Amino acid sequence: MKVTREIKTAILVIASILLFIWGYSFLKGKDLFTNYKVLYVEYDNVEDLSASAPVTLNGLAIGKVSKITIDEVTGKLLVELQLKTDFPISKTSKAAIYSPSLIGGKQIKIVPNFADKDLAEDGQKLESQIELGLTESLGGKIEPTQQKLDRMLVSIDTLVHGLNNILDKKGQADLKKTLAELSQTMEQFHKAGGSINNILDTNKGQINGVVTNFNKMSSNFSKISDSLNKADLGKTVRNLNQTLAKVDLLMNNLNSGKGTAGKILNDDALYNNLAKTSKELELLLQDVRLYPTRYVNVSLFGKKNKPYVAPTEETNSTDKK
Repeated sequence: MKVTREIKTAILVIASILLFIWGYSFLKGKDLFTNYKVLYVEYDNVEDLSASAPVTLNGLAIGKVSKITIDEVTGKLLVELQLKTDFPISKTSKAAIYSPSLIGGKQIKIVPNFADKDLAEDGQKLESQIELGLTESLGGKIEPTQQKLDRMLVSIDTLVHGLNNILDKKGQADLKKTLAELSQTMEQFHKAGGSINNILDTNKGQINGVVTNFNKMSSNFSKISDSLNKADLGKTVRNLNQTLAKVDLLMNNLNSGKGTAGKILNDDALYNNLAKTSKELELLLQDVRLYPTRYVNVSLFGKKNKPYVAPTEETNSTDKK
């Protein structure tokens, strides 16, 4: 079969038209030979997001922004996402605009909701979200710091102004005088320190002797402590407590009249008998002294004994006078 020139021309024209359509679609971000899923997201502000910006999922590029249109009534921006992935994206997943770097442009990342098993269909809208980039975050943090810095600079300026008012010529002179006096005081301290060093050097031997004596005293105290520890003071104290307890029991028995000693100390009759016996003994000795012949009778010629006459209280009283 012979192909005519007209057929060749028609095929060439059709191929050129198809190539033009494919190239135009490719330049617009569409690939006619790839199966895409198209989702939409509505934003109040796209934050300089441009068409053909990447769409990522956990850092993996899964598509791109194919088109951004504005609603003339509400002013909202409708972003068309062209996704080429088989990853299950639920209906409650979010599409967040973020900035991956300082110099890079804005991108969109899909924040999936794994708890939702209801998958998003082609042409469905996702919930929008905007994340602050590094620049915006730094700007938000720098702004309060700048305000504080401004207030601090104002305070410093006020302080410097007050110091300038205080440090007039008289204040400057007084300050110089104070610094000079302080310098003299430090010099005196330096001299006093040198004098103390000289005294310490002169009496170094005596100081060493004092320290040696103190060491000896510490050693003696240590020996005394060891001796007291070896002496078993606890046992001695326990024995002393036992002895005191026995003495206390003995005194209690004496006070209560138990035993011979207790009865002697507490029996009034015995005291009276002793007092009476002592009195009678005193009278007997008095009578013996006054009338010895009544008790010692020495007779060479057989003289009769005189009858005994008991002494009386009157005789005793007369004798004492």
